[in-house]
Amino acid sequence: MRFLQFSMLIGYLFISPTVFSQNVDQSQLGAWYMYMWSAEDTAKELGFQGDIQHRNWKTTGDLEQLLIRGGLTWRPQGSAVKYTLGYAHITSGRFGPSSDTSEENRIYQEALFDQTLGDKLFLTHRFRLEQRWVQNQDYRSRIRYFLGANYPLNQDNLSEGAIYLAFYNELFVNFELDGRPEQDYFDRNRIYAALGYSVRDNLRLQAGYMWQENRIFGKGQLQFNLIQSF
Repeated sequence: MRFLQFSMLIGYLFISPTVFSQNVDQSQLGAWYMYMWSAEDTAKELGFQGDIQHRNWKTTGDLEQLLIRGGLTWRPQGSAVKYTLGYAHITSGRFGPSSDTSEENRIYQEALFDQTLGDKLFLTHRFRLEQRWVQNQDYRSRIRYFLGANYPLNQDNLSEGAIYLAFYNELFVNFELDGRPEQDYFDRNRIYAALGYSVRDNLRLQAGYMWQENRIFGKGQLQFNLIQSF
């Protein structure tokens, strides 16, 4: 329990006070639409995972980001940890009427493991390293720590028919700075809460709210997730 409390505090301790940006309307509610999938062959220890995310500055328009990501996974026999090596391509748009976009290519490595506390509090820990090549910017890398929690309300697990609460906190820390005034070792933090439903054992829906904050601004987003395993 001490480890859980410490992990939950990490994100809050690193959140910088919001600095108001002249470029982004922080009161404008955005939306993220996400499809996340995974497939594993336990006999061969290998698998694949990926996600597609369409992020809008507004709930129905004004592209913030289009992210397409996929990776090869490896879970050694007898290990609780799943390792991933993957690639992502991101198209980012500016806030407002501008149609300008920028491109990013990203390679990432991650380690993920699950943990159960009590009878039905299901935790996920994820550590991710990213190497990033952003258009017209210097190369940089960062580390991310994700702590997620799912708590079913009407049964003891997340199998078909489960209605559950979902929470996560994810902290991003830069390794390099490129001299821009908005850059710092603290990159951003995300806090999320949602209500989920297990349509089948391998298919879940979530709808919730996420607050994301960096050194320049903080902004709220609706988030809609479809999570599928094969």
